[in-house]
Amino acid sequence: MNSSRPYLVRALYEWIVDNDCTPHMLVNAEFPAVQVPQGFASDGQIVLNVSPSAVRNLHMDNDAVSFEGRFGGVAHSLFVPTGAILGIYARENGQGMVFELEPSLLDDEELEDEVDEPDNDGPPEGGGQPPRPSGRPSLKVVK
Repeated sequence: MNSSRPYLVRALYEWIVDNDCTPHMLVNAEFPAVQVPQGFASDGQIVLNVSPSAVRNLHMDNDAVSFEGRFGGVAHSLFVPTGAILGIYARENGQGMVFELEPSLLDDEELEDEVDEPDNDGPPEGGGQPPRPSGRPSLKVVK
């Protein structure tokens, strides 16, 4: 089944713009094939203002988001594979969505630990949900 991420990104972008807010995308700047200006990322992440007034030639499809934007007064072409998009939200109120890391992006040791180690906690007797895995990505607010 195809990833729902590109569909959700497009829908949230449209919803944010329709509500006269400024869409911002949180991007993993270290993801393979990401093209963002050097020197603007912090801790491997960059927040991009993707409002219609801030970018030109915005194109969103199932593979990537691409556009032209200005950083420090210099025009740049940006390319963001959908797997690199960590979240999209409205700058004014923070409403939007944060996405989990793609499974292929987990550290190899983390992935091996999750696969090889037996889960002693297991689901509670009588059914219910199994405990959530640790190691979920964490985000910080960048202003």
